[in-house]
Amino acid sequence: MSGPRLAIKIDVDTDRGTREGVPALADLLARKDIPATFLFSLGPDNTGRAIRRIFRPGFFSKVSRTSVVSTYGLRTLMNGVVLPGPNIAKKNRMILKSVAERGFETGIHCWDHVFWQDKLFSLSDERVAEEFNKAARAYEDVFGKPARTAGAAGWQANAASMAAYDAARLDYATDVRGHAPFYPVIDGKRFRTLQIPTTLPTLDELMGRPEYPDDKLADVLLSRLKPGHFDQFTIHAEIEGMSMLGWFADFLDRAKAADVVFVSAADEAARLNANPEEVRVAHLAQGEVDGRSGTLAIEGAAVQGKAA
Repeated sequence: MSGPRLAIKIDVDTDRGTREGVPALADLLARKDIPATFLFSLGPDNTGRAIRRIFRPGFFSKVSRTSVVSTYGLRTLMNGVVLPGPNIAKKNRMILKSVAERGFETGIHCWDHVFWQDKLFSLSDERVAEEFNKAARAYEDVFGKPARTAGAAGWQANAASMAAYDAARLDYATDVRGHAPFYPVIDGKRFRTLQIPTTLPTLDELMGRPEYPDDKLADVLLSRLKPGHFDQFTIHAEIEGMSMLGWFADFLDRAKAADVVFVSAADEAARLNANPEEVRVAHLAQGEVDGRSGTLAIEGAAVQGKAA
């Protein structure tokens, strides 16, 4: 039986993460010959406005565990509040282009990370499409071609965002937490864009918890990989690309030593889309994930019969 197959997805949330974390991760992954998908925030960095999450259950515990100020920097935490939020794609255009030029897959994370993560479910269908399309236009302006994948900020997804993806004819999306790829159904409607879930906990969901000592974090993640099974690990340019870059480099080496095969999510999606009868159809639901505040899009129960 073949070893575990693991795809790396990189969420890029901020201007600083783009400037510092993205080049560091691209260098590391290229040096180790490991594929990855970089998903970019393409509009204003309004990270400071995330203070509105102060009343969300679990917010304080996550902030205290992950040392938000040292992770993001004081300048980033003032963006959109004390200081105007810089336009990430315009300011860092050459960095974004260099990632694709080095052979990595790129895609859309969002236009405005905080706005999408905090406001998606209060927006009209038309406003959701408009918000996604702003990101899609910015992506095409930088890369010269339409995006083929997207992964929503904060794993926030609903029927309106799935419809926007279908209209953009993405090859696949990665908005949910779950166990295996599936075609999503919401309120009885089946959408065409394949979902490839994040299947492993993220580092910031484990860090600082007494049950997950720092020297055991890699063990926790590697223990969840099974021979022959496909998994996706989401990392962040602001964490694994900066303060935890050394940890991530060691994790990659340990994974290779354990016969983990690093694969491209795009290749996995192409294989599955070519054989749709092999892919589960499941509900896209909302639920909680251990170590993260608020509700997220999650893989729900399999659909029995055909959805409309």
